Amino acid sequence: MSTQTIRLLIAGALLLHGLGHGGALGALAYVGRGRDAGQWRPARSWLLPSMPSASATVLASSVWILSMIGFVAAATSFWGIVIPGEWWRALALVSACVSGLGILLFFGTWPLFNTLAAQAMNVAVLVTQLWTHWPPSDMFGR
Repeated sequence: MSTQTIRLLIAGALLLHGLGHGGALGALAYVGRGRDAGQWRPARSWLLPSMPSASATVLASSVWILSMIGFVAAATSFWGIVIPGEWWRALALVSACVSGLGILLFFGTWPLFNTLAAQAMNVAVLVTQLWTHWPPSDMFGR
């Protein structure tokens, strides 16, 4: 696989994951208006079951907004558009941690496929950045 293809896949995955958090935010707003959204449910934390619905919605919205901004910034930083250099790694790591925490706090609120796919992406970011340090910085001439 060419270096350019790998670059496109990494940036695309980070961007798609960030935009996916935007979709979760939209679903949260849609359900919050009392509309039926299939398997999507209002924000409710299994860990904090006594948390009022409004507070859970604010917390979940904050998590998805931070994750969305972080992953989109990581994707653009990876391309050197917003923040050049290796900052994309830190942005991706922090965003994966925030997203993972949000998914754990609100597990069971959203469709299982979406939950597992998002958490798999978070784990992939954590593994590639914390343990394998992939891709190497010199792979792209940085």
